[in-house]
Order: sequence, then structure tokens, then C-alpha cells
Amino acid sequence: MDDSKKCELIIVVVKKGFSEKVIKAAQSAGAKGSTIIKGRGSSVHETNKILGVPIEPEKEIILIVVLRKDVDAILKEIIDKADLNKPGVGVGFVLDVERTIGLYDNND
Repeated sequence: MDDSKKCELIIVVVKKGFSEKVIKAAQSAGAKGSTIIKGRGSSVHETNKILGVPIEPEKEIILIVVLRKDVDAILKEIIDKADLNKPGVGVGFVLDVERTIGLYDNND
């Protein structure tokens, strides 16, 4: 696989209900698809308690495999349109992908 076809995995973890903003932003910048995983978590920004018991807020984890050349544009769009730069909204990061299977581009 040549370098132009190398992929990276964008992972974004947001509060429940925010994944749609992330997905729409990513698609508008060229992402072809995504996967949403439900999760639970906590952070310093979420310290709500009920009867003294900490609440573990529901999260949505968005996985987006994209070509390396598209990562910066997609991240910028996610940050801008999903307000990921505001405290407590979510967190995102990028991991290198060593190999991919099942990804097809109509332009190949």
C-alpha cells in the first residue's frame, strides 16, 4: 500500500446526543463513514451525584477511519462544528492504522 492510501483512525468521545454533530462535520470534510459505540465515563467536568452516588454519564464513541491526507481537514471541521474545543464537550485523538481491509473508494 503506498503512502497516499495509508489510513488513520480518528476517535472522538462525546456526551450522549452529540455524535450526530461529529459525524455530519466529518462527512462534510470528506469522511466516508463512521461507527458509534455506546459507553460510560466520567471527567472533572461531570461531577453530578444523586443521593451521594456519582453519576457515570453516557458517552458516544465515534470511530472514523480516513486517509492520512484527509485527517487535518476532518479534525478541523469536527472541532469547529461540534464545539470540541469547549470544556466538557468531548475529547478526540488520532491513531495510526497499520492495515485496513474492507475499505473501498469509488475513485480507485
